[in-house]
Amino acid sequence: MSQPDLDAWRTQVRQWLATVLEPAREAEATGDLAVFHNLPEDAERLLLERCRVYQRARFDAGYQALTLPGDKGGAGLTAAHVAAFAQEESAFEVPSSTELISVTVRLVGMSVSLFGTSEQRDEYARAFLRTDLLACQLFSEPGAGSDLAAVRTRARQEDDEWVIDGQKVWTSGAQFADFGLLLARTDPDVVKQAGITAFLVPMDAPGVEVRPIRQMSGGASFNEVFLSGVRVPDRLRIGRKGQGWEVATTTLAFERTASGSGNRRKGGTFDDVLALARSLDRTGDPLVRQRLADLYVRTALRAATVDRVARASAAGDKPGPEASLTKLMASDLLSRTGQVAAELMGARISADTGEAGTFAWAQHLLGAPGYRLAGGTDQIQRNLIGERVLKLPPEPRVDRVPFSQLPGN
Repeated sequence: MSQPDLDAWRTQVRQWLATVLEPAREAEATGDLAVFHNLPEDAERLLLERCRVYQRARFDAGYQALTLPGDKGGAGLTAAHVAAFAQEESAFEVPSSTELISVTVRLVGMSVSLFGTSEQRDEYARAFLRTDLLACQLFSEPGAGSDLAAVRTRARQEDDEWVIDGQKVWTSGAQFADFGLLLARTDPDVVKQAGITAFLVPMDAPGVEVRPIRQMSGGASFNEVFLSGVRVPDRLRIGRKGQGWEVATTTLAFERTASGSGNRRKGGTFDDVLALARSLDRTGDPLVRQRLADLYVRTALRAATVDRVARASAAGDKPGPEASLTKLMASDLLSRTGQVAAELMGARISADTGEAGTFAWAQHLLGAPGYRLAGGTDQIQRNLIGERVLKLPPEPRVDRVPFSQLPGN
């Protein structure tokens, strides 16, 4: 299938965006410096609805899932078209997104499109890509951390149903989701990766309990999800029995690419720190100037790296460990930004004195550590860079030991 001319396609995108969005305005200080959403439930639902209106319009116009093959429900375009769309979109006021929207469209929707049956693509993948249905990601577990091959949630088959028992954690948006893409162990007697299967679990099914995790910042963006005798029909199995590891690694590849991207601002920026230093009359201090210069350089380096990765992707290069590098740079920059702001304010950051742009930094400072876990932990990203780029010896593995023979099983 021939690809549309990129320049002509870009013009069409620009014209369409002008019919559904307002031109971008100059950035204004909003006072919201939170890394993760910290909104009351009603406000979160309103935000989700604003996001869904735009996502549905984008899907209906043929601009969703641009690189997904046409026979899987996508547009079948190239990475260059993705980059072009993002560039054109940046000139407009796009509704602020959320983690749940990103997981639904970029992770679960794409994975179900690739691994699901034709019936599953028609009934679920299309609804996820259009955000008619919302989906969370039920991967992480308290005892497994980032080692998804060590999941302990079990699923046993009874006729044409699966009975699932276990616990998941750090699930963004579970309280608003219609479904969860879940990994469960279906065969404990084979090597870890071979005994996992993926399922779509209705979040309102009997036996599913969602418990919000209260964060240091006061919000509850994440959740624990308990599954007790949850019955899921076999028609909601995604991929073959035992193919869950492949589904997981594909989904995580989407996640590393998506992490740090999108149009939702995450925390404070260098410009916010500079404005803070000016408001406190600290820009004449040579030590402060040195800290600001370091933060500016790191911000510019991350922007340059993200741009380089985007251009390589647009040229058709296969995604590599660069996504891990940009994720590490993003989490490090968030932490350093909060540290500089805290040094500038001292005790002001711990109490609301009424001074504009000060106490709001507490939300950033308390949320930044969580970004070291989101989108794959920093430790996992360093492992990927060490093994695939620096060619360091891999960590000792126990992949060839059946799961049932591992300690604790």
